[in-house]
Amino acid sequence: MTVVWQCQEVNQTAAPAGAARQGSLRELNLALVLGRIAAADRPPSRAALAAETGLTRATVSAVVEDLVAGRLVTEAAPTPRAGAGRPARGLVLAGDGPAGLGLEINVDYLAACVVDLAGEVRHHTVHRADLRPVAPADALGRLARLAAQARAHAEAQGLSLAGAALGVPGLVDDTGQVRLAPNLGWRDVPVPELLAGHPPLTETVDGVPALVVDNEANLAALGELHAGGGPGSFLHISGEVGIGAGIVLDGALFRGTRGWSGEIGHIPVRPDGPPCRCGGRGCLERYAGQEAILSAAGLVGAELPADTAPNRLAELAEAGEPAVLHALHEAGTAIGVTVASVVNLLDLDTVVLGGGYAPLIPWLRPPMLAEIERRVLTAAWSPVTVRPAALGATAAAVGAAGSVVRRIIARPAGWLTRF
Repeated sequence: MTVVWQCQEVNQTAAPAGAARQGSLRELNLALVLGRIAAADRPPSRAALAAETGLTRATVSAVVEDLVAGRLVTEAAPTPRAGAGRPARGLVLAGDGPAGLGLEINVDYLAACVVDLAGEVRHHTVHRADLRPVAPADALGRLARLAAQARAHAEAQGLSLAGAALGVPGLVDDTGQVRLAPNLGWRDVPVPELLAGHPPLTETVDGVPALVVDNEANLAALGELHAGGGPGSFLHISGEVGIGAGIVLDGALFRGTRGWSGEIGHIPVRPDGPPCRCGGRGCLERYAGQEAILSAAGLVGAELPADTAPNRLAELAEAGEPAVLHALHEAGTAIGVTVASVVNLLDLDTVVLGGGYAPLIPWLRPPMLAEIERRVLTAAWSPVTVRPAALGATAAAVGAAGSVVRRIIARPAGWLTRF
């Protein structure tokens, strides 16, 4: 790709093209340079960028000036150097320019998060409430108020929201409509329409709606992918009241034909098991969802806020509470049975446990691995790693916000039209 862009630059110099070609070439060079700055281990200089990209120094300097003027890039302090000559100034992503707004609506909470271009979380808040008895319009109205508060926090820090992404625990089509969210009781909910009139969720950026609606497990997987330099292929499982999964293959999210992949919570563990909210029977959620674990541990009805449930389960397990240990063992076994089928199908070597599962890893992992080793055909030669998520319970909201800023890095020209 770099070679193609280099040739285009040379051709432009030899034979000037029309306005459309000039504009296209500028967009490519902006994305190329900004992408290199974003991916660099240390702040690259203009000269280093010219050497890496094959662009001329004059072109790199012009592109960098545009990026600096658009608050996408800033100069880092010069690195001390031995010998004569002025030290070169490196370039880094700006922390005071555009930012992404990440939102999540789940069964028992709403969340809002702001992430700047450099990937720093600048604001994060969670509002706890059981949303199952709440009408979709009312729940989204609450979310819009949380979004407005997040925007105010961003603006107070000198940031400009460049868009928003919303994660929902269900099937979302390409228009943003939630076709089915069983644990919320939502069916065919027109989210963009219900949010109409709620800035910043219905504003537009470069002619594109500012809000993107996606499955929360997909966004959590993207957050995990970009948070800690994780493996190129993995299964990310979010364990809340419901259970969702994001599938990452070779560094890219696998969405399936209609974008509805990853509904691992509704894979049957026992086809004749208890009924599930989805209409099936014996689904994984009925054995390993948060409420199922609490019920098996005898904690239903206890004064246990949803946000503290995983940590409380971990405390009781650490203390050796038999009912809790049994509940976690059974949940881990059910997850392992399900994961083994996914691994056999997709040949993955890493499973990441996020959401409420992360603090329960010490008790969930052993029965999971036992089932994986028993059921995965290649386990003897290619063992599967089970590890906690780097972002834990914040993965979906942070991943949503991160998806916004990554779109800017991939296509900075759209943001620069504001300047």
